[in-house]
Amino acid sequence: MSDEANNFHSNIKLVRQIGRSVPFLDVLIENRKGTLTTSVYHKEAAEPYVVPFGPDHLDHVLRNTVDTAITRAVRYSTTLSEFEEEIRQMKLMFLYNGYPPRHIHRQLTTLFKTEIKNQHKDIYSKVENRLTGYPHLIPQSDAILKQYSDHLLDYLNQSYFTPLSYKDQLISREQAQILGSIRRIIQNMNLIIRVTDKANNFYIGSAGEFEQKARKFFSDTNAFTELSSNPFNEILNKVIQLLNTLRGKDLIRKWQYEQMMPDRTTDKILRPIFDAKCKDTTIIDGATLITELSKYNKKGLLKSTTLFCTFDIRNLYAMLPQEETLDILITFLHAHGYRKAKGINIDTIKKLASIILKDNAFAYGKKIYKQTTGGAMGSSLTLTSANLFMAKWQKNIVEEQTKTGEFYGRYIDDIFMTWNRSEEELRKFLDDVNTWHPNIKLDYKIGNSLPFLDVQLTNHNGILSTSVYHKSAAEPYVIPFTSDHPRHVFINIIQTCLARAVRYSSTFEAFNYERHYIKLMLLYNDYPSTFIENEFHKYFSEYISKSPFLPLIDEEQKYFRMRKEILGQPTPQQSKVAMSAALADIDNDPPDDDEKQQLNPDPKKSEENISNINQKFFTHLTCEKRFKTCKRDMHQVYHETFKDTPAMYTKLIFGNRIRRQTHNELIHKRPNKKLLQNTTIIKNKFEKQTMNQQQTTIIPEPPSTEYK
Repeated sequence: MSDEANNFHSNIKLVRQIGRSVPFLDVLIENRKGTLTTSVYHKEAAEPYVVPFGPDHLDHVLRNTVDTAITRAVRYSTTLSEFEEEIRQMKLMFLYNGYPPRHIHRQLTTLFKTEIKNQHKDIYSKVENRLTGYPHLIPQSDAILKQYSDHLLDYLNQSYFTPLSYKDQLISREQAQILGSIRRIIQNMNLIIRVTDKANNFYIGSAGEFEQKARKFFSDTNAFTELSSNPFNEILNKVIQLLNTLRGKDLIRKWQYEQMMPDRTTDKILRPIFDAKCKDTTIIDGATLITELSKYNKKGLLKSTTLFCTFDIRNLYAMLPQEETLDILITFLHAHGYRKAKGINIDTIKKLASIILKDNAFAYGKKIYKQTTGGAMGSSLTLTSANLFMAKWQKNIVEEQTKTGEFYGRYIDDIFMTWNRSEEELRKFLDDVNTWHPNIKLDYKIGNSLPFLDVQLTNHNGILSTSVYHKSAAEPYVIPFTSDHPRHVFINIIQTCLARAVRYSSTFEAFNYERHYIKLMLLYNDYPSTFIENEFHKYFSEYISKSPFLPLIDEEQKYFRMRKEILGQPTPQQSKVAMSAALADIDNDPPDDDEKQQLNPDPKKSEENISNINQKFFTHLTCEKRFKTCKRDMHQVYHETFKDTPAMYTKLIFGNRIRRQTHNELIHKRPNKKLLQNTTIIKNKFEKQTMNQQQTTIIPEPPSTEYK
């Protein structure tokens, strides 16, 4: 054929090269026993020359030169050995052009090795910890663990060094350009971007305007004091000394001492007790409110003149009086008969809670502040403390509402109640409530139709009507279908939206409106229409029809039958709170010995021990759509390594770890390192100058106590 082509035109002559390995441009294409492989092609006459390293070129030019060579090696090398050979030649070329070894190594590490190293370390350490422990007891020096480590590393290298498809390259490049464009706009226009604490929306506004709002918040709450130095070391020492003292007096156990981060651990002790003892006036979610109001309606208390009232507390977290809140906490525990909670006595709990509420500092702008009133917004203990404080504050309102048979419920700082007297009396009552405590001020709304949380509640002449409520400022945004998330995340989003629509929509018309809203929202976020329809049909078919034909909800009777069934099921949040409440009275006064620290000394394998071999254990992978068969391949690596050992029967389950999200790339709230450093100014007697000397934190050793 090539000979014939040579005769097509007298001026056109071909130089042909035929074989199982031929170069084209800068890529070498080979046929190895029916397998197509590619690698970087270097012409024999080509000189090993790139932009030379030196001050004549900008840093980004030098970095881009190395990055381009590495990227080409990844794209063109279909096997790990070819990639490693290309990297070896590339290193020699850059060294020849004056590049320091550390410069080349840094670029390689940044692009590839760190991700692979972290993934390998995370997975292998979990497998090693599981198999070296009871009941497997495989020695850490056993060759089989080294074999698994090597196989795992080989697989991760092959996965990460496989070139991206052209489509994925275009998408990645486009997203990087969009991200860079947003960053430039934020910088050039002096904007600020944050994620709201409710609804997870983005707030974008003028940095100057944001600063004014922050100053107004500081002024209105009067809860923060500016500090002249960073108190981090002082607070850290105080926490450690308190834990050492408590352990030395045997007020906390060894396992509690070792695990205790005071904020999280203290809240885990208190939260179940609150969930159990205050459930009658607590609104867990919108579904809870609808259920309680339905009971109120069935009692015949909902009339055409019944008013709904909602009110929220201004800046509750920042306005909690610290000492009073601690006293309320202790009174609450005593009132419900608690001498200890999870083995820790009440006085110790107060000390732990006190250090969380009172020793709370933060950096804002270029200054450091200490919070003198309230607690940190992100602290789980602050949430529980606020709930306990409000439970005490609302006592008179609850008693008044109970006497008249009216409903009262609270979700943290948002309150909903019914009223069957005049609106004037209600306003007078609420104005009086506003004077009960100097730190607690409320803003209220009264009407026949009001939103609460994500529910719109309406009194239609004595008939309760509910529907999904969307704030006017809310964007129709969910995780985009193009995002690097596992597939079940997109399915869960659709199922959650549909479940909420069914629970909240008291009429077929309201449900159809919400169903159309969900479809439009999903389409707006790039969900394929076929995927949406399939998931809708799957969800509805579970409740309406058992036939193989996917049903549609086309009549009210079907809808109300489905709604009744769904309303009878607890929501995930209700199940979570119920499980928490069930732990309130468990293990509050356990025996003094540290049983949790003891290993099973019995070498004999009882039935229980044998069943332990079959236990599951979890590890996680960073989710990427290009790794479609990754979980299956990981299982294969594990099974091939341990196929002839008892470890074969231990089930390894891989979960998904999500990559850094967009707001993490755009929002940087961490202060400058210099601001976070603890510095002390020392004057030299002989030289009239000052110098900053870095303080060191001395962490005292725990007291030598014989653990019983």
